Amino acid sequence: MTDVSDAPGGSDTMTQPATAESTLPGIPGRGPEDGPATDVVGRPLPEFPEPPTRAGHGPARIVAMCNQKGGVGKTTTTINLGAALAEYGRRVLLVDFDPQGAASVGVGISPHELDLSVYNLIMDRDVELSDVVRPTAIERLDVVPANIDLSAAEVQLVGEVARESILSRALRPALDDYDVILVDCQPSLGLLTVNALTAAHGVLIPLECEFFALRGVALLVETIDKVKDRLNPDLEVDGILPTMFDSRTLHSREVVQRVHEAFGDTLLHTVIGRTVKFPDASVAAEPITAYAPTHRGASAYRQLARELVARGRIA
Repeated sequence: MTDVSDAPGGSDTMTQPATAESTLPGIPGRGPEDGPATDVVGRPLPEFPEPPTRAGHGPARIVAMCNQKGGVGKTTTTINLGAALAEYGRRVLLVDFDPQGAASVGVGISPHELDLSVYNLIMDRDVELSDVVRPTAIERLDVVPANIDLSAAEVQLVGEVARESILSRALRPALDDYDVILVDCQPSLGLLTVNALTAAHGVLIPLECEFFALRGVALLVETIDKVKDRLNPDLEVDGILPTMFDSRTLHSREVVQRVHEAFGDTLLHTVIGRTVKFPDASVAAEPITAYAPTHRGASAYRQLARELVARGRIA
């Protein structure tokens, strides 16, 4: 495996003229006049069909959105992937597992007005999952909100028996009611993140298309391997998702190429482009699929949902 931890800095970054975007939103590449579509590293781009309708719900697949570097698009991906899957008829539960509570805010819930949060769920034996789950404005999309109280759990869990498995036990009642549970992790590799990895069936790694963001990927994969070896043998890496991709720069393309060289087909075909619509949607407390449903960012997250279903990573 290629070591990406010593990737060069940005001194060789060049700006290229804007390139035409492919017919698949969010995937800069070849247009139909150039022959078969390819993704940003030149792989043939498969057709990802719309997922078939499900007769019922469950058992849920738990996916941890994980990267110890902040600002790489974890929360944006959690919210918008969840909303896209809900559009396709999946019942989705978002678990905000970050004391900043950004995922809660992003679906219209104020962390400062919560009587109960995910903190109470994991620390108070009298609180059940049904007491904490809140509906959102998006049909089939619910959330377990978080606020700053969760920051205390990192210390309080140290003395608990089976401390790494507390979130797993807390989410067990939801497995039969949902198709997908997305856990938005905090930007660290602490005990809360280990809890999320222990509870999860898969990990989705959002990766900003910037060379310094590559440096922590090897450490993250090492942590995932340790959790798999010691706590959760069923844990898989569902994919690495390039985010904040700018098709106008050679720099973005070089980063994605390095990821492909190091991790092969773990790199997803879908990439998420950089656009001001994502922060605009956050301010509006809506997923981009609701705020700007025809925007290429919304289409990219719908494509991500279809790709993960096609890969068998999500029901």
